[in-house]
Amino acid sequence: MPNSIHVLPAHIANQIAAGEVIQRPASAVKELLENAVDAGASEIRLIIEDAGKSLVQVIDNGKGMNAEDAVRCFERHATSKIGEIEDLFRIKTMGFRGEALASIAAVAQVHLKTRPHDQELGLSIELENSIVTASTSCTCSAGTSISMKNLFFNVPARRNFLKSNIVELRHISEEFLHVALAFPEIAFSMISNGQEVHHLEKGTLKQRIVQVMGSSYASRLVQVEEKTDYLNVSGFIGKPETARKTRGEQFLFVNRRFIRSAYLQHAIVTAYEELLPQGSFPFFVLMIDLDPSHIDINVHPTKQEIKFDDDKIVYAFIKSAIRHALAQFSIAPALDFELDPSIQQLDAVSKPFTADQQQQARSGGLYKTFVDHHQAHRIESSSNLRNWKDFFDTAPKETVAAPIQMDALIESKTISCLHIQKTYIAVETSDGLRLIHQQLAHQQVLFEKFNAAWEGSPIPIQRSLFPQAIHTAPSDESLLDSIRPDLLQMGYELESFGKQSFLLNGTPADHPHENSAAIIEMILEDIKDATAGLHAAYREKMAKTLARKHAIRAGTSMSLNEMQSLIEQLSACKQSNVHFDGRPIYMHIELQQLNDVFGS
Repeated sequence: MPNSIHVLPAHIANQIAAGEVIQRPASAVKELLENAVDAGASEIRLIIEDAGKSLVQVIDNGKGMNAEDAVRCFERHATSKIGEIEDLFRIKTMGFRGEALASIAAVAQVHLKTRPHDQELGLSIELENSIVTASTSCTCSAGTSISMKNLFFNVPARRNFLKSNIVELRHISEEFLHVALAFPEIAFSMISNGQEVHHLEKGTLKQRIVQVMGSSYASRLVQVEEKTDYLNVSGFIGKPETARKTRGEQFLFVNRRFIRSAYLQHAIVTAYEELLPQGSFPFFVLMIDLDPSHIDINVHPTKQEIKFDDDKIVYAFIKSAIRHALAQFSIAPALDFELDPSIQQLDAVSKPFTADQQQQARSGGLYKTFVDHHQAHRIESSSNLRNWKDFFDTAPKETVAAPIQMDALIESKTISCLHIQKTYIAVETSDGLRLIHQQLAHQQVLFEKFNAAWEGSPIPIQRSLFPQAIHTAPSDESLLDSIRPDLLQMGYELESFGKQSFLLNGTPADHPHENSAAIIEMILEDIKDATAGLHAAYREKMAKTLARKHAIRAGTSMSLNEMQSLIEQLSACKQSNVHFDGRPIYMHIELQQLNDVFGS
């Protein structure tokens, strides 16, 4: 029997291993920036072209490498941080895996220039398919410059799995900001296709946050500073007005390494208690510092998920630290002791209770029952109690939502529908009864209407007298800018207004909404991981988001005309019986079923 097991060639093994480390251009950006930080750089510059697909270059003024280290750093498992297995639990630097540069060299064309500060000449090395193709002395600035060109040029199948430039650029921007926020004492800059996207001067953490998020955050930050023998928590959280409908502005670091932890995020959100509306997420940049022996950062290839030796202690401490910070800065709901003007205008407040009305109330049996001594348990059997609700209900009945008697509905052909619990619309049909869910019906109507906008029927725009400012996370700015033409089709007219800011000049004319900024945020969140091209899935996501936000909600009163109009619009839909998420829009009860129930 012939042998079937063989050892892979080194270049294929390297390409396979590289898939774990370098999944997209942003992965290389993260590794190269962290290496620059570990090199002791005080200035780091990131240059990218074609969203990192053509070029990712990181230039730093760190300590540089000598000739031997410059060649050895591209070998697998080459590292300066680990000498023995115990070092894994003492690591406080960033990159330590010893596979980053080897992985990059396996899937891209790499050019390295490096020079230590105490040497006059540096070294230039070029690699392709993990093989050194050129190595010469050169004149260059002290520090290191490493360029990664044509990512996945030798693995075209993997290159095809990359998203659009807009999506890949957003991921790069996120990784850049993670490192920049973790090290405010280092100056960072980012250049994309020849245009400077970020220029961050060295400073304090608060100054770095303001540089990244915008000057409006300067007065909206609350400092967190708590220290114990086990761990320290420092950083800044946002006041309630900085909350967003998405989680994009939440940055949590452990020993300066950005991590994702739904468990600890829950602790932070819980600490805000009732300060935030439901579905909103607070802004925070929090640094957790503790002994590396208490954590395991080697549980995930990207090191963005870590394991604590006692999660509950960390959870409780973070929650307590944030509550203390909020209380210290008096961030709490204000108690308003002023009477609501609408309450003051009610008859019970504004009109006096006349002597005749008082006498009439006292003469009632219900009143006497509850004021007679030791008689609160006795309910007088009296004909006066038949209309006991009138004692409390003196307000005029609402004509629109008033229940309609079934016999009147049957006899009167002018009324064709009935509102039930402000949620369902009952419609008489020729063969029975139809119960329509008003919210699902309206969502389906709007969904098809917004979808039609892609086919040449743009939504009319109502220009705003006072344009609304919309501020985005730095990583979302390019994405929102790219979909502005698409939003215009949907009735939203956006204008770029400086760094990370846009002006909303118009909204859908037929569908006004009090918080259009929240809708824009939801659209961004829904399409972040989609290819930003005009394909069916992208269009549907946007149409569904808009339909959900603009549709009338269950529990909302509707007039007879509004109900009839909704029924007519639903009837004209291409898909009128099933909601776009698969739920039924209405239930039909046949007349024969009713006859069977009542035996008629």
